[in-house]
Amino acid sequence: MLRALCDHWPEYLIEAVCLAVFMVSANVFAAAIFHPASPIARWVSDPIEGRFLMGLAMGGTAIALIFSPWGKRSGAHMNPATTLTFYRLGRVSAWDAVFYVAAQFAGGLAGTLAAAEILGNAIAHPSVAYVVTLPGAGGPWVAFAAELVIAFILMATILVVSNIKSIARYTGLFAGALVALYITFEAPLSGMSLNPARTFGSAVFASRYMALWVYFAAPLAGMILAAEAYVRTGRARVAHCAKLHHENDQRCIFICRYGELR
Repeated sequence: MLRALCDHWPEYLIEAVCLAVFMVSANVFAAAIFHPASPIARWVSDPIEGRFLMGLAMGGTAIALIFSPWGKRSGAHMNPATTLTFYRLGRVSAWDAVFYVAAQFAGGLAGTLAAAEILGNAIAHPSVAYVVTLPGAGGPWVAFAAELVIAFILMATILVVSNIKSIARYTGLFAGALVALYITFEAPLSGMSLNPARTFGSAVFASRYMALWVYFAAPLAGMILAAEAYVRTGRARVAHCAKLHHENDQRCIFICRYGELR
């Protein structure tokens, strides 16, 4: 444990900072697009138009973080479900998984706190509400099913793209595009979380814990199922590394076989 902490603390810190930046971005863009005092909110009358703008903003944020020097170093998981899935695939050591998950939860809380300092009372307005994720009109089981499906698709896409050498460098673009699409079209079902740490950070400050189990269980279940499906299809498949962007000059702390990728 101490060796992992001493050797890999920069990556743990990066994971916390990256998710914190994502949370700040989510709250700032939500206030800019949906708060009634915002001129954008007065201009955007159709809810799907607002979600489209929010999707572009957050998909772009995800892509920027993945391709940033920090994201290239840590692997840009920013999500306990992603980290634990790569642990299940044998690409992340046990202590790295523990510290990544702890850092991600800390980042989710820190980012929401920072956003509250930036936005003041606006972040608590019902139109923003700390970008809390709650089930839609269909209730928690519909939200669970929706979160499981989108998590499955996201992780399946990451595994397929990141393990084809000719396109592996574009994994972040695929992931960001899916985030944009999910916010635009899936958000009415579950609020579009995909991420236990992201949901927890919002829930603590909003004091809204409705169906929190959905956002802890469904993303992890969906991603684990995608990983199981990936390794069991046709011929034997291997996840070569846990990084979303590997072709860079940053060190890799994972149980890495990227050099074997053909």
